Amino acid sequence: MRNYVLRRLLQSALILLGISLVTFILLYLIPADPARQIAGRSATAKTVANIRAQLGLDDPVMIQYFRYLGGLVQGDMGRSYLQRAEVSVLIAGRLPASLLLMVSAIVTELILGLTIGIIAALNRNKLADQTLMVFSFVSISAPQFVIGILLLYFFSIQFQLLPIGGYGTFAHLILPSLTLGLLGAGWYSRMMRSSMIDVLHQDFIRTARAKGIAKRQVITGHVIPNAILPIIAMVGIDIGLFMSGIVVVESVFGWPGIGQLAWQAIQRIDIPVIMGVTIVSAIAIVLGNLLADLIVPWIDPRIKIK
Repeated sequence: MRNYVLRRLLQSALILLGISLVTFILLYLIPADPARQIAGRSATAKTVANIRAQLGLDDPVMIQYFRYLGGLVQGDMGRSYLQRAEVSVLIAGRLPASLLLMVSAIVTELILGLTIGIIAALNRNKLADQTLMVFSFVSISAPQFVIGILLLYFFSIQFQLLPIGGYGTFAHLILPSLTLGLLGAGWYSRMMRSSMIDVLHQDFIRTARAKGIAKRQVITGHVIPNAILPIIAMVGIDIGLFMSGIVVVESVFGWPGIGQLAWQAIQRIDIPVIMGVTIVSAIAIVLGNLLADLIVPWIDPRIKIK
């Protein structure tokens, strides 16, 4: 186990290094001048050149990258060009809100997805199964900003049941977490349905039924625990989808997380903030995948870590 974890951590470090390099080069190639963004439209060419020199933007891209990397390994993500604050401080202030939204969305998608998948599998090819699968297809296909706007329209404007945006109470959390969780719920419901149907046709299930074990006990004690394993493995991978979708959802609902911070930075070409959010998101994805790989063998001893 220790060797496996060390090997995965080394692989994760190389992945993070590659992500930081690719992101830095892509931002360098953007046809926009951060120095001009900072100086303003009315600034003279000399002022813009001075700002560019102070920020080290005149140096070759690889020198800029290694300078950034040297600060990063010491915990220094640089300073925001526009907000004049440390990027690590900005992210630390926004991260709790994003983590709260992410955890709530994971809980939402698991509850909805597993419930829908179980009901659909137990009613295979019946009206309930067909209706729930149509719902799953729609939740997967619809863009998240469309779902968010529709939820806002019905629950906040038409029925005035929930706040239209903001942060601070459980009511503010419901619509963003539901918007973010519906996509995963659609995937999980289809996966759970397929997995349960496959398990229901296994020999050990037939044996359990032949022994006279009650159907409910067979479902809860044998079918669901075995069918749920692929879902657990997907949760860690899903963090990547959350980190991409969280930018849209936080912008729609005015949720003060790192997604909203990233969107503001992208609009203003605030490269240090974009880099910082990208690195933090990549770390979350890598750790999520590692956690999923470690949890599955613990739940199912038949799966061995090599």
